[in-house]
Amino acid sequence: MKTISLNGNWKLRGCLQESDTTNMIELDAVVPGCVQLDLSEAGYLPKDLYMGENIRETEKFEGYEWWYERTFIAPDERDNVYIVFEGVDCIAEYFINDILIGTSENMFISHEFEIGEFLKKGENTLTVHLKSATIQAHYEDYSIRQMLFVDHVATNTSIRKAPHSFGWDIMPRAITAGLWRDVRIEARDDIRFSQLFFITDSKNCKVIYELDCKYNFLDNIEILFKGNCGDDSFFEKRIPLDFSKSSVADIEIINPKTWWPFGYGDANVYDVTAQIFKSGMLVHEEKTQFGLRTVVLDRTDSTDGINGQFRFLVNDVEVMCKGSNWVPLDAFHSRDAGRYDKALSLAKDIGCNILRCWGGNVYEDTKFFDFCDRNGIMIWQDFSFACHIYPENDKFLKIVEQEAISVIRKLRNHPSIILWSGDNEVDEMIKYHSSPEYNFITRKLLPKIVAFNDIGRPYLASSPFVSNEIYQTKNTSLSTPEGHLWGPRDYFKSDYYKQNKAHFVSEIGYHGCPSLESLEKFLSPEKIWPYKDNSEWILHSSDQYGRDYRVVLMENQIRQLFGNVPDNIEEYILASQISQAEAKKYFIERMRVDRPKKTGIIWWNLLDGWPQFSDAVVDYYFEKKLAYDYIKRAQAPFTIAAGEISDWNLPIYACNDTLSVQEGIYEVIDCETEDVLITSTFKAEINCTTLIGKIPVFYSEQKMLIIKWDINGEKYFNHYLCGYPPVSLEKYKQWIKKLKIQ
Repeated sequence: MKTISLNGNWKLRGCLQESDTTNMIELDAVVPGCVQLDLSEAGYLPKDLYMGENIRETEKFEGYEWWYERTFIAPDERDNVYIVFEGVDCIAEYFINDILIGTSENMFISHEFEIGEFLKKGENTLTVHLKSATIQAHYEDYSIRQMLFVDHVATNTSIRKAPHSFGWDIMPRAITAGLWRDVRIEARDDIRFSQLFFITDSKNCKVIYELDCKYNFLDNIEILFKGNCGDDSFFEKRIPLDFSKSSVADIEIINPKTWWPFGYGDANVYDVTAQIFKSGMLVHEEKTQFGLRTVVLDRTDSTDGINGQFRFLVNDVEVMCKGSNWVPLDAFHSRDAGRYDKALSLAKDIGCNILRCWGGNVYEDTKFFDFCDRNGIMIWQDFSFACHIYPENDKFLKIVEQEAISVIRKLRNHPSIILWSGDNEVDEMIKYHSSPEYNFITRKLLPKIVAFNDIGRPYLASSPFVSNEIYQTKNTSLSTPEGHLWGPRDYFKSDYYKQNKAHFVSEIGYHGCPSLESLEKFLSPEKIWPYKDNSEWILHSSDQYGRDYRVVLMENQIRQLFGNVPDNIEEYILASQISQAEAKKYFIERMRVDRPKKTGIIWWNLLDGWPQFSDAVVDYYFEKKLAYDYIKRAQAPFTIAAGEISDWNLPIYACNDTLSVQEGIYEVIDCETEDVLITSTFKAEINCTTLIGKIPVFYSEQKMLIIKWDINGEKYFNHYLCGYPPVSLEKYKQWIKKLKIQ
């Protein structure tokens, strides 16, 4: 296959839709890119759209329509020539030499059109016309059920565009437009794969393939699959075509190597070369990959906190899941690709064995899943629906069906994906007015599409899933076994957190202020301090409607832990980051010490997608907050952590989320006095939590304990904050100095 990249410089023009086109803006554009970034570069918008309140300026272009245009030299071929748009935002018409070749209205998936008949020799002109998503949403029809949830972001329900674009509590309103992923021309082979899928378990493999070709090309066709995983594991399977254009075949794997999540073993990936031969001659080749593993979601429809379940079994082993919600990398998604390397290295370094791709985002590209495949990071993949009631008319359902098929077929060979989830919190929205069973998209449409296009991977209708049992009984003693723990967001050891019944927590967070260095990058000098009644703090909290809820929340969380709020920015930032770090450490360790009742936590969140005050532990500029180091220690495959005081004692647990017995020596030291409170050997059995000691402690004692241990000569440490608030900030500053030298 020959390809011609159409990335790079394009011409862009635009004007208000439904207006006189004589007032046209003309400027240079870059593809992949988006209109707002091009307008910024050309001076129509501020240079830094994230500084101060500049993001508001993008709203004046929401009603514009745009024309991208460039020329290209046509390939010599005319048969099987396609133009491929990997990502178009969002309502588009496509023209070659002023002839309409197709349309699309979905930002999430690629769109391709066969173009051989439209090409002329030499130079050709390509034009993409983008209509306003805001105006398009205006003309859509809304059902009564949808209108029950209408608010300032309701327009995101009718357009297949990243839900956060219309404004969210973690992202600004930025209704983008553009060619946000690669554009290319492909002159394709006459015979090629239209589908190629590997069904696996922990030892065996079966390949299913389908050919795309004309019927009269099918004589004397042979398929060859070659794969390797390391130096001593391989397979080779030659298959003569025996039915029209599709087939299924077993593949014998020699010395099979299993794919495991991080902490449980090696993330073995088989790299595959698939070749098509006609009459002995190679006519097509492509590469893919798979992993040998099984995955089961063992869950109940409800729980009372004891009699219920929500856990993942990989290769028949219960995996303690620890990781982050993966949210938009940028409000302008054409910049996502440039942020992948740093963002993914953070996920690996902080010890995530799972990421939940949240439903308010776009679907990440292949590079994301390749990294997770090879680093043992499991992926919980939401379909892109979040927090609203979506249309169920025939037009919308057809678009969703095409989207789901496209996404599943693109991603299903990645062993890292362990779950398809229908949506984020739609059940939670619906339950206040009707049964979630009426959610046709996630209860009927998506499970059918998953069943027809994937095998061996579980599906969950909604996160959290609200069963009829919970909805109909209104039984307050029952809860969803998988929960999003937001609630009052008060003291992180309050009853709301300590007594939650969820076995698996897939959202939970706590605020932390970015560093002063980062604040200076996105706040005007006069708006850096104080924070009260500060429009830029409010906007970057992320609220474009003047509500200071999250600014006040961050203040209150500081006051809760320390009893007062510092009056200078340096100590305010430190106090905020301490409260966030202790909270998230507590959330993770409570889940770990409560095994087997608790089975996983996916905290909110690793990295900001724009500069803001938020739950993220790394800000938009990749500056780490204090919580980053605390979390890294808390979710290591093996750690020693304290429980909570009971019967005059503080229990100490060895949390071993590995398949190896861990043995060594540990001690607990009073950080301030350096007194050794306990020292002992320990033995931690595989994949469980073991009580290894107790320390007499009073609730009234405020002190920091340092837990040190040694395994085979390697030294590690953790800490625990004793006592009820208020904690002395001055004391904590001294304690933290000792933590940093461990």
